[in-house]
Amino acid sequence: MRVATSDLEATDRKILELLARDGRMSFTDLGKATGLSTSAVHQRVKRLEQRSLILGYGATINHDEIGLPLTAFISIRPIDPSQPDDSPERLRHIPEIESCWSVAGEESYILKIRVPTPTSLEDLLARIRAAANVSTRTTIVLSTPYEGRPVT
Repeated sequence: MRVATSDLEATDRKILELLARDGRMSFTDLGKATGLSTSAVHQRVKRLEQRSLILGYGATINHDEIGLPLTAFISIRPIDPSQPDDSPERLRHIPEIESCWSVAGEESYILKIRVPTPTSLEDLLARIRAAANVSTRTTIVLSTPYEGRPVT
């Protein structure tokens, strides 16, 4: 069920905004920020989860510190457009691929990847091309001024 943003109550929108900024925020702190009791916040969060407005909670990782400093976007397009559009399935097993987006334009998909070195990027590109029978175009990220900004 798709929910229009205008259908959200202001309090639910505030809860979503607060959790997007800090997914570990306690129900007590959410209550203080919204003027609700802890139990009322708990019920609202559970309802937002049930409505699939909250899909999960995660940690923000420092990829440089875990040895994956190189981020790149790889645009892929099938070498033979008459073949089935199954690139996401063919690439699912490659752990360096963090995200896969279906896009409009010349390419079919854009992949966000993280690797330790340029050599490992070169190896990854060869594996992607072989696994999905695609051509690639790569953009290397130099810096990330911001990412994952919460919806307000």
